[in-house]
Amino acid sequence: MKRRILSVIMGGGRGTRLWPLTRLRCKPAVPLGAMYRLVDIPISNCLNSGLNQIYLLTQFNTASLHRHIRESYRFDGFSRGFVELLAAEQTEAGDSWYQGTADAVRQNLVHINPDDDDLVIILSGDQLYRMDYRTIIEQHDKTGAEVTVAATPVDRSLASAFGLMKVADDLSITEFVEKPTEPQVIDDLLLPDQLKATLENPDGDYVLVSMGIYAFSGRAMRRALDSSATDFGKEVIPSFLEGGKLYCHLFEGYWEDIGTVRAFFEANLRLTDTVPPFNFFDPEKPIYTRARYLPAAKVNQCTIDHAILANGCILSTAELHRCVIGVRSNIRDGSRLINTIMMGAERLESDEERLAAEARGMPAMGVGRNCYIENTILDANVRIGDNVRLSPAGKDNGWSHGDVFVRDGVMIVTKNAVIPDGTEL
Repeated sequence: MKRRILSVIMGGGRGTRLWPLTRLRCKPAVPLGAMYRLVDIPISNCLNSGLNQIYLLTQFNTASLHRHIRESYRFDGFSRGFVELLAAEQTEAGDSWYQGTADAVRQNLVHINPDDDDLVIILSGDQLYRMDYRTIIEQHDKTGAEVTVAATPVDRSLASAFGLMKVADDLSITEFVEKPTEPQVIDDLLLPDQLKATLENPDGDYVLVSMGIYAFSGRAMRRALDSSATDFGKEVIPSFLEGGKLYCHLFEGYWEDIGTVRAFFEANLRLTDTVPPFNFFDPEKPIYTRARYLPAAKVNQCTIDHAILANGCILSTAELHRCVIGVRSNIRDGSRLINTIMMGAERLESDEERLAAEARGMPAMGVGRNCYIENTILDANVRIGDNVRLSPAGKDNGWSHGDVFVRDGVMIVTKNAVIPDGTEL
């Protein structure tokens, strides 16, 4: 029988470091780049790599994610392709939620059901990168590995946030340490000169960090999960160091772990650069998402400098500097947005709905007139009144006022929030 290659995307984490963006949705469902969701990245990488048998493991705040997947990824009956949602469930074998990445896959082995010779690709649901997974598959087969771990070089200063590894000349992994904090341990794992010399920019001190992307043979996966291990990085991968065939796949392209509000904010704004590090405009490798059938954005007498506008937007005499404006956004006369991400609205507001909201003392959906907003994320469906000023300047991390928070130096107006006319925060 032909070997199957199965993709498993981890989508069950709480995303606590991205809170309050994850207050009403799970991390992979957080909007990205004006019209996408984070989960669209690994799914699109799979499809562009010719892999169309995809399992998505979910657990927390799943409604938004499930709806997006259901409306975005439909395959015809002849392709044998699918994106199948596997939510945490109670069974006769147990009623506990996922205790970690490895435990999540273990609980779903009955559904994934890999044969010994199948290949299982484990992927994160919250990273921004492009990878042709066929390259890691080819290396995995060539080395005869049981497990291949995708890794990328990062600056030493970021080492404590990731799993680090040391590799031999043949890229076999000889040491793996999850999120070390001791300087001596990190120093011992610095990239050797001969490997650093192969990098595009060899200057500086680098470490090899795990990208949370693993290729397992079906046999190795079943053996690894026949244990009490709950996490791939902390337990499963180190268990292959003794006697296992554990290899590293070196990736040098752009890769961003969207782990914090600051990382999310900066990754989005970098998309507005003249030549962004992540390119959505590659016709050979499209990023797929939901088809919304919206009208083109309408812009009336605006000043726009480095911005992304999604479909369904209406902007009137506004000023935008380095902004990402999501679907169905409405920005009214005289408003100025600087370094701002606006996630838009889940539906277009009709005139009747707008008048009804105003009768209840609520602003219309979107940004009102003569507002000033900087270094801010406006989550979906916000209603910002006229003459509102929003900025995190001078506010400590953890500051909050109603539905407005400051995290990592970024102000966040949460989903469905209402900000009255004249508010200054």
